[in-house]
Order: sequence, then structure tokens, then C-alpha cells
Amino acid sequence: MTDPTAFPPVPAHDGAAVRLAPSDLRLRVDPASLGFSTTAELAQEPLPWIGQERAHTAARFGLGIDQPDYHLFVLGDVGTGRSTLLRQAMEAAAAQRPVPPDLCYLHNFETPERPRALRLPAGQGRALRQLMQQFARTLQADIPKRFTEPDFKAELQALERRYADEEARAYAALSAFAEARHFALRRDGGQLIFTLVTEQGETLSAAEMAALPRQERERYDQGERELRSEILRFLETTAPLERALREGVQALRRQVVKPLVEREMQAIRQGLKKQFKDTRKLGAWLDEVTRDVLDHVELFETGAPEDEEDRRQALAEQLARYRVNLVVDNANAQGAPVIVENNPLYRPLFGSIEYHSENDVLVTDFTRIRAGSLLKAHGGFLMLHLRDLLADDLVWEKLRRFLRSGRLQIEEPGTMFSALATTALSPEAVDVDVKLVLIGSNEHYYALQEGDPEFTRHFRVKVDFADAFHASDDTRYATGVFVAHTCQRLGLPHFSAGAVARLIEDSHREAEDQTRQSAAFARTEALVVESAAMAQARGARWVERHDVDAALAARNHRHDYPDQRLREAILEGDRLIALGGARVGQLNGLTVIDLGDYRFGLPMRVAARTVAGSEGLLNIEREVELSGPIHDKAVLILHSYLSALFAHIAPLALSACIVFEQEYHGVEGDSASCAELFALLSSLSGVPLKQGIAVTGALNAFGEVLPIGGVNEKIEGFFRVCQAQGLTGEQGVLIPQRNRRHLMLSDDVTNAVAQGRFHIYTATHALEGLALLTGVPVGALEPAGDEAAAYPSGTLLGRAEATLHAYRRACLRAGNPRAWRRRG
Repeated sequence: MTDPTAFPPVPAHDGAAVRLAPSDLRLRVDPASLGFSTTAELAQEPLPWIGQERAHTAARFGLGIDQPDYHLFVLGDVGTGRSTLLRQAMEAAAAQRPVPPDLCYLHNFETPERPRALRLPAGQGRALRQLMQQFARTLQADIPKRFTEPDFKAELQALERRYADEEARAYAALSAFAEARHFALRRDGGQLIFTLVTEQGETLSAAEMAALPRQERERYDQGERELRSEILRFLETTAPLERALREGVQALRRQVVKPLVEREMQAIRQGLKKQFKDTRKLGAWLDEVTRDVLDHVELFETGAPEDEEDRRQALAEQLARYRVNLVVDNANAQGAPVIVENNPLYRPLFGSIEYHSENDVLVTDFTRIRAGSLLKAHGGFLMLHLRDLLADDLVWEKLRRFLRSGRLQIEEPGTMFSALATTALSPEAVDVDVKLVLIGSNEHYYALQEGDPEFTRHFRVKVDFADAFHASDDTRYATGVFVAHTCQRLGLPHFSAGAVARLIEDSHREAEDQTRQSAAFARTEALVVESAAMAQARGARWVERHDVDAALAARNHRHDYPDQRLREAILEGDRLIALGGARVGQLNGLTVIDLGDYRFGLPMRVAARTVAGSEGLLNIEREVELSGPIHDKAVLILHSYLSALFAHIAPLALSACIVFEQEYHGVEGDSASCAELFALLSSLSGVPLKQGIAVTGALNAFGEVLPIGGVNEKIEGFFRVCQAQGLTGEQGVLIPQRNRRHLMLSDDVTNAVAQGRFHIYTATHALEGLALLTGVPVGALEPAGDEAAAYPSGTLLGRAEATLHAYRRACLRAGNPRAWRRRG
């Protein structure tokens, strides 16, 4: 009896591999079923979201909801139309929104280093800027005229005359005081100079003064001290007179200019009739402008020629304070803004402050503030690519802070590291209401969710683009609309229905599915361009199916040199591949080489050797570190199934090795599991395998054949090798039955199958393929009375079982303690 702890026996499998008909090998789209003759009929239809209903619904929801933290994260493969379709949706949503306000920065009269931000209704920013420019020109032109009017001159002269009279009286008294003490007083360049004179009216020098008698000298010194004191009293008397004159002149100027300024200010206020959120803020600033003009009105009056240059410079600096820096101008906007920022560096995204050097010092002012994409997109939508943002830590951190607060302050990050002294500027922060649309890959999205949950909390709308979708009459018609729009946008000839049908077939090929189309419309667009070039080269009006075929052939020819070179290595005998006959322990597996822009299949010899021993199954690729984890897993599953096949005689006294011959770059994937199993069983049983049939398919622990990727490239790769050496009619490929709907083979392969020169087989279980490759019955466990179950002799598994018994006996003879006798 058998050990109850042994593996349960593998159930018998009576199925057989199925040979596919030519009609099974690819999907052919009937042009008549598309509903149009040429794409010219579809040019006016709106561009649809082909196969992206889930993404379309999510995008409309996200763009329509007006709440914070409901920004959109768009994920999917490159080429699925993420950017194009989201921009189209953004523009449609923006057209329904009001035009956002303008944004201006103004001079802050109290703290010039903190310019004020002002939002105005769309178009009012431009109007305010023009009105303030006109205001400055009016001041420059009209104020000097006011100062030349007779009334102003008369009042000015009266003020000056009153001052001169009072000052003259005070000076006369001072002169008399000096004369009484023998001093002569005169003015020189605004200074009072006195000299000592004798009673005879002669001027005494310092030497003559020293030669005078002591009493007379002391009398003169006393007189000088008294005169100096009197001069001080004179200056104390005239200083208020001068101040009163200046204030009187300034008041006179203000009195003359004020009506003009107030009139112009009234015109500015009337030019901005709309009431808006910052009306009071603007009114307060205009009042400050009025006060500033009146406080510096003397700069408008022409002075002495030697001071004219300084006056003009000071006047220009004063008028510059009245400018309006319009950083966001929505005067010509229709609806909300839609901005796609393809260069999200710090300054283009968040704005900047320009500096210039004056005397080795970096200086700036409010007129040099520049808005970035975030400020320009206020009230609308801004599209960014996550990969661009992640490239700059400074941009990423600033964006995180903006999302947290919803406010943006323009700053220049590099000035703090400047070697030159810098005039600091800190513009007023503003609220920014913008809907962000962030484009990224699936990997970026989930990595960001895990690594920065605070950031992803602000992107609550996930717009997930599918890489493929179920095909239907609607999706095929929509593909025609897409082709029509592409032709119209690029100025290409339109496509016939047959050409569109060929494009759709290529889309199925790209998706590797007869029921699904690929969503990589960037590839389709490129094929449209290349096919149109073929049609234009022959002077055709329409692009036909054979133009698409020619474009695909030309594309393959541009990329297939590595494929060609490896096939030549097989033909020249450098790579050992047998395409006929039968051999023990070896057969042709299939692999796919992906170069990024081109994929192709290639046969690869899988070989297995078995001997008596206790090491079990050895994966040579793993031992030399040329095997990836998926392939290692597949080999372990294969070992599990092999053990289950012969569980009734366990443990197995077996040492086996599997190798991919002439493979030096590593092996990954599980699609060679079936080929490896067949090579092992062939080696155990001594039954040769047909070399003309290549094998691909993964394996589970129960021997079921699982689907694999790249099935079309694998079949076509082996077909081209066979075709180059000459098709014999005995060659073909064995694939998993579950890959049947993935077939979209080339016409060369389907024609050869139709002519019986090549064959495609499918299997649902590994034992079905084994029967096909050997032509020998596989066998099933049969009870043998009181004896343990066994495979019938003469069957493949029966021969393998006999070999394993022989291995056990050999091990026992060699004294191997691990080769236990079968329990029973």
C-alpha cells in the first residue's frame, strides 16, 4: 500500500492538442461595418474619449466640483491620450466658468519693500494701468503750466516780498548794531561776514588788531562778542521766516495743483465704475497717490540749471511709484484660463522678481514682479506633469506649501545666496483658486500615495486611463473619428474605411487581444502620419489599406536589424536550433526580446539532462545568476508538478539540470515552463521530441498551461526562422489554449497555415502538448491489485517511471541513504 503522506496522484488527462484554423489566427475588421466610406465624412464630429468612459466620468466630476482638495491626478500609460483629452475637457469646463479677475501689483507708500496686490475685474487692470499712465503724463504737462500762471506768480511774489521786507528790516537792525561797534557786515554766498573798522573807516587786519593797545583791543573783542550774539538772534528771527516762506510756497503750490490732481483722480475713479472686492483697497491707494503728489509737488517746478538733472531724476522716480504692474491680464479672455505648463521650473510656475545691478548692488521694485503659471491660472485650470515636478525639490516643496494654504507669495529664492548685497522685496501674498490636473504614471501615483500622503490628500479625484478596452462598433467608429481629426489637424489626406479597418486591426495586435483595442492612440497617430506619407508618395487622394501595410512594413524594416542579425546567426549555424527531426531532452522554446521601440520573438534551445542522484532539479541559469525571480518561481512550480506526477514512487532518486543554450544575457519570465517540463520528461523517458514544433506556455502546479505574453511575436519569430530555412509542412508552434484570443498574426503566417505549410496548436494541459511532441501515449496511473499504482509500460510516463526506478536502484547500490525504499 502507498504511504498516506505521499502526494495525491495526478488525475488522468485524456485531452489532445488542438490545431487552429486560419480564421482563428487573427481578427479581420470588415470595412463595411464601420459605417463610413472615408474619414472625410467624420471630420466635423467631436473627438470622443475612446474606451475611456471611467476616466471621462472622473474627469467631468473633478473639473466640475468647486471645492478645495479636489484636484485631479491623471494616471495611465504614455500615449493613451491623457494630456490631450484632459486638455479638451478642461477647455470645455473653462468655457462655462466666468472670466477671472486681473492681478496688479502697486507701490506701497508706507513700506515700499512690500508691494500691494490688487485684483480687478477682467479688463479693469489694463484700464487702470492706462489711466495711471495718462495721469502721470498730465501731471508732467499741466503742473508746470500752473506754476507759470499770473495769479500763482503774483501770490508767490507777494509771499517772497513779505519775507524780503521782514528779513530786510531785521538785517538793517543787525547792520546798525554792527556799525555801532565798529564792524562792517556783509553777505557772501548766504553767509554773514563782518570785519573790524576804525573810527576813520579803515579795515583792520588781524596783525593790526594785535598791535592795538590792550584797552582798545578788549573793547573791540567785547563788541565782536556782542555782534556774534546779535547775529544768532538774527538767525533765530529769520529761520522761522524762511520756514514760513517755504511752507507758504508749498501751500500755494498745493493749492494750485490740488484741483488738478483731484480732477484727474475723479476721472480715474469714474473710469473704473464697476464695484469689486478690492474697491476700498484701490480707493485707499489712489488717496495715497494724491497725497504723495501734493507732498512732492515742488519736483514739477523748474529750478536752477545746475540742479535740473537731479530734479528730473527725482521726478521720474516719483512718477514710477504711480505705475500699475499688471501681472495677469484677462482683458481678452473668454471663460476661465487653461494653462499647460511644460516647463514647471520655480520661476515659470510660481512667478519671479527681476533684479538689476546698480553700483554692485542688486536692486528691484514692484514693477519687476512677474506672475507664474499658478497666478495666471487663477479661476481656471493648470496641467502639470508629475515627473517634471519631482525633478526639482525646491519646486516640489513650494507646491506642497501652496496646496496646504491656498495662498501664493512670489519670491526669488536665489537672492539669499547672492554674493552681492540685495534690495529685498516681499510682495503681498494672494489667494489662488486653481484646479490642478497632475499627469503621472501608475507607479508614480501609488509611490506618492505611500511616500507623501499629505500631498495626495489634495488630489482626491483619480482619473485612471485604461491601456486597452473592449472593442465594439462604437469604439471602431470612434477610431475613425480620431483618424479624421488627426488628418484634419495635420493636413493629411483622409483614410478609406479599409485603411481604418487596418489601423483597428493593428490596435488589436498592439493590445494582443481579438476582443480588445489598445488605448495607445499615440502609436495610432504615428501610423496615420506614416501611412499618409505612403499615399502621398504615390499621389493618391485617399489612404488605402495597402498604404497602412506599407507603413508597418517600413517601420519594421527600420527597427528589425537586431532581429535579422539573430536570425542570420541561426541560419549560419552560430546559434544551434534544429527545425526538423526528433531529439531526446531538447526542444525549441520561444522568447521575446523587447528593445523598447521594437519587439521580436526568437527560438531558443531548452535542454535537460537527468541522472541518478539526490540533488533534485537544478536550474543552471539560477546557479550562475542569469535567472530572474519569476523564472526561478516557475522552475520550482515545475518541480512541484514533476514530483506530483511520480508521487507514488517518492522520494525521487533524481538529479536533473535544465539549461537555456547559448543564452548569455539572463532569463526572466515563466513562459518556458512547458518547454522545460517536456525536455525533462523526454530525458527521463528517452522519448525524442519533435524539433519542428516550438513550445511556449507557463505551467501551474497541476499541469495546466497558463497564458503568456508576446505570443504573436514568438510565433512569427519562429515562423521566420523556419521560412528562411524552408517550410516543411511539419513545423509549427504549441501555445496555451488561453492565448487563443490573443492571436493577431501577420498575413505571412496565416497564409502559410492556410496552405498547410505551418501549424498553430493549443493545449489546456501540459500532457496534451507532450502527446503532440512525442507521438507516444502519455499514460495514466492504473491500479495494480495489491501493488501501488503505476503508469502503463510503453507510455511516456511509464518509461519515465521505469527510469526513476532504475535511478533508485543505482542509488541504493551506491549506498545513498536518501534513496529510501518505497514504503508499503
